[in-house]
Amino acid sequence: MAPLNVCMIGTGEYTTGFVGGGQSDSDKKVGVVGLTLFDLRRRGKVGNLSMVGVSGNKFPAIREHLDKHISQVYNGLDVSFESFPGNDQRDPDAYKTAIDALSPGDAITIFTPDPTHYPIALYAIKRGVHVLITKPAVKTLAEHISLLEEAKKNNVFVFIEHHKRFDPAYADARHRALRTLGDFNYFYSYMSQPKSQLETFKAWAGKESDISYYLNSHHIDVNESMVPGWKPTKVTASASTGIATDLGCVKETEDTITLLVDWEKQDGSGRRATGVYTSSWTAPQKAGVHSNQYFHYMASKGEVRVNQAKRGYDVTEDESGLTWYNPFYMKYAPDEAGNFAGQGGYGYVSFEKFVDAVTDLKDGKVTLEDLDKRGLPTLKNTIATGAILEAGRVSLDEKRAVEIAHAEGQWSLK
Repeated sequence: MAPLNVCMIGTGEYTTGFVGGGQSDSDKKVGVVGLTLFDLRRRGKVGNLSMVGVSGNKFPAIREHLDKHISQVYNGLDVSFESFPGNDQRDPDAYKTAIDALSPGDAITIFTPDPTHYPIALYAIKRGVHVLITKPAVKTLAEHISLLEEAKKNNVFVFIEHHKRFDPAYADARHRALRTLGDFNYFYSYMSQPKSQLETFKAWAGKESDISYYLNSHHIDVNESMVPGWKPTKVTASASTGIATDLGCVKETEDTITLLVDWEKQDGSGRRATGVYTSSWTAPQKAGVHSNQYFHYMASKGEVRVNQAKRGYDVTEDESGLTWYNPFYMKYAPDEAGNFAGQGGYGYVSFEKFVDAVTDLKDGKVTLEDLDKRGLPTLKNTIATGAILEAGRVSLDEKRAVEIAHAEGQWSLK
């Protein structure tokens, strides 16, 4: 069977590393999505590639950026793609034209502002096109359930890009939690990024989404994947403010958000557990890491602590000072032949698992139910994360605790 054709929807930092007219200042200077798919095409797993933005006049500069920072660095890696809309056009609905140019069984990736995930994914699903969505999948539980139902109806695979599931330390911790550590009791996580990210995200920060959707989604999903026999029952959220607004963000922008979540085991035993998830995008600029990320999981027979901010690899330079890099996520150094050599990074692995799953589904080797059972971050396997994130937003907006109900398999917020 021919390799999978993929359309990349969204042209920003995560897809290309191109932000504000130039190369990003973050750790994703050449992006993740585009580089990974260009390399998967080199390896024969991906076929035709296309890319969608809102303003076509960005594409000449994006192509120049990709040629300079990817093709010229990685042994002439082919960075060609078809673009939508045209270079002289601006079209918020260009994704529809791009998806219509695909065939059923092709795929898209969605790396766009959170409120746009649902309409883009739904448009693709109804046309038989498989979907990878950056986290969070969508902003509401109702949208999550709607996509799940439509995907089943159209036999479409929808994969949420929760790459922390594939971090080797997190994956090993999950395995131990499932096999030997006993019943879930307590989970605490923290994830942050520096204040400079508020400049990158100023167009939507506090207006269209918040830091909990953006960062807490990582660890809530990890926790959900570790405790398949448990469901969340109540969410209480708290937030701090002041720093983001001082930096020019809208007054609704929270700096740091913490979610306190009650979990309950679904076996009638009455066992309960507590999850505390904190995220911030107002960390210090010179912290030495782009993203602090760690968690503590305690269960009835043991506990796990993982700190993935400082991984035993630090670099000190005269101008930038001390920095802890994370090549375990995306390793950008080329191999001895000059080719991209980051295939083992968990950022890359996440996309390859999606491509392989879609290929197996098209070849008739697996069903959607089989893919759910593999423990991949599918719509079915991330529904608790979606419910918690929306409940947290409602809790902040309405200043109250929000209950999560799931009677007879039907999820809802109260």
